[in-house]
Formats: sequence, C-alpha cells, structure tokens
Amino acid sequence: MNAELSSIQRRARIHAALGDPARLAIVDTLTLGDASPGEIARSLDLPTNLVAHHLKVLQEAGVLVRTRSEGDRRRTYLRLEPAALASLTSPPLPDVTRVVFVCTHNSARSQLAAALWAQRTSIPATSAGTQPADRVHPRAVAVAGRHGLLINATGTAHVADVVHDTDLIVAVCDNAHEDLTGGVRPRLHWSVPAPADTDAAFEATFAELAARVDRLAPALTPDPGPTPAQRTGANHD
Repeated sequence: MNAELSSIQRRARIHAALGDPARLAIVDTLTLGDASPGEIARSLDLPTNLVAHHLKVLQEAGVLVRTRSEGDRRRTYLRLEPAALASLTSPPLPDVTRVVFVCTHNSARSQLAAALWAQRTSIPATSAGTQPADRVHPRAVAVAGRHGLLINATGTAHVADVVHDTDLIVAVCDNAHEDLTGGVRPRLHWSVPAPADTDAAFEATFAELAARVDRLAPALTPDPGPTPAQRTGANHD
C-alpha cells in the first residue's frame, strides 16, 4: 500500500507541475529535443526569471534534468525524463520528407542515429558532420553490426554537401547544435554525450539514440506526394 501511495503522490506531483500553461508549453518545447533555459525563454517569449521558476518546479517533480554542455561548459541543457511523461504524446511534425542527423565528426552518434532511423521508419534519412572525420569510428561500426545494422566505415560527409532546405535537421551533439548558427540550423537538438572509447559506452549511446528515434518517429507524418490528378495536371473544378 505504501508503494502504491508513493506512486500516486509522484504522479500527482507531475500533474501539478504540468497544471500551469507556461510549464506545459516548456514540456512541449522539450518533448522532441533538448534546449537551454535561454533558448526556452526566447522560444516562448517569457522572462528568464519566470522560466527559471517554472524549470525549478518541473525539475523537482522529476519531469526534467539538467546536463552541462560539452561545448560551452558555462551552458546547461534541459531534457525530459521520458518515464515521467509516458502518457504524453509528441507534437506532430507534418510533411517531413527527409531527416538529417548531424554531429561534429559524423563518425559515431549521427551515423548510429541515421542507421536506427532507417531500420524503424520509411522516411529517408542521412547523416553529416560540421567537421567530418575521414572514417566512422570502428566501435560505432561494431555496435551497429551487433544490432543488425550496417554503416559504411568511409561514408562521412559535410553538412554543406548534404543538407537541403526542406530537411529536418537533428543535431545529436552539443557542439554541432552550437556550431550550426548560419544558414543551416537544427530544428531539433539531442544532447547526447560523446561515448568513451569502450564497447559499453557505445552500447549506452546506441540505446539512448534508439529511445530518442522511437520517440521522434511517430511524430513525423510522411509527405504523401502529389495525387494522381496533380501529377497529370487534371483540374476538376
């Protein structure tokens, strides 16, 4: 009975935290990608002190956690705790025709994310880097192989050679998110830490990317393309 009461109290705390419209808007912002407090304030046009208050309430309820940026160590990013929000659905992103996963070297996280995406959905995907390496990390190739996925060990690319205006860009590392400030800007950011050079670390990164891919995929609506009438130029008006 005590365990049941504890569970009810935790759920009640989460529901209470989500009862404020601004806090629910913050959760919507973080459902598909991570963001810094300043990015949330700008996105929702809220004062930073009010955002700080709402984030404190959400964090105390176990809805989100903070992580330190691997790029600018003064910056923190916020991410949702999926288990706390299992009953929430992701806001839809309609008419996405291709997804491009981007990290710095295009040698591990972005490659794994694209391979996972190809396994789980029919929407095309590829990957790129802001400073691509010559080869994919051998442990990334190995962990993909252990899970039945194939990665081209020499298939790295630069964002400038890959990204189109209509692509959904997902930055899967902090440095890529912070570097893409020009014409190519990520629409989503996944603050996935760089794996240490061990098989266990790459397995953990693979698992986190798989969970995030599984959360994003149902939120995308494939573009159905032109109807037969549109392809033939028929007009029935």
